[in-house]
Amino acid sequence: MIKQIATVTVYVEDQQKAKTFWTEKVGFEVVAEHPMGPNAFWLEVAPKGSESRLVLYPKAMMKGSENMKASIVFQSEDVRGTYEKMKAAGVEFLGELQEMQFGTFVQFKDEDGNEFLLKG
Repeated sequence: MIKQIATVTVYVEDQQKAKTFWTEKVGFEVVAEHPMGPNAFWLEVAPKGSESRLVLYPKAMMKGSENMKASIVFQSEDVRGTYEKMKAAGVEFLGELQEMQFGTFVQFKDEDGNEFLLKG
């Protein structure tokens, strides 16, 4: 049986810039960073203690990456607090928090234009 999502790949132009975004602005930590060729790494980031991870993969190493988009939803127990903290750190949100029957949510994007959903 499938137990969990292990990794989700996000295709990025600059791995170091993406690493800075995810660690310094969003608050994730680097879980793995291994050389993978010239100017490229196998780079995984995740929330502290999480078993699921993001792989920040260089677009230059993936044919057709310009057409690939990640679809990722991040769950938060304190969505308002997380939203405020990320917003104060400079994360660009695509609107304000919205409340629906299934929960509160908001979309944000990284510096490569990838869009994500934060929900609580």
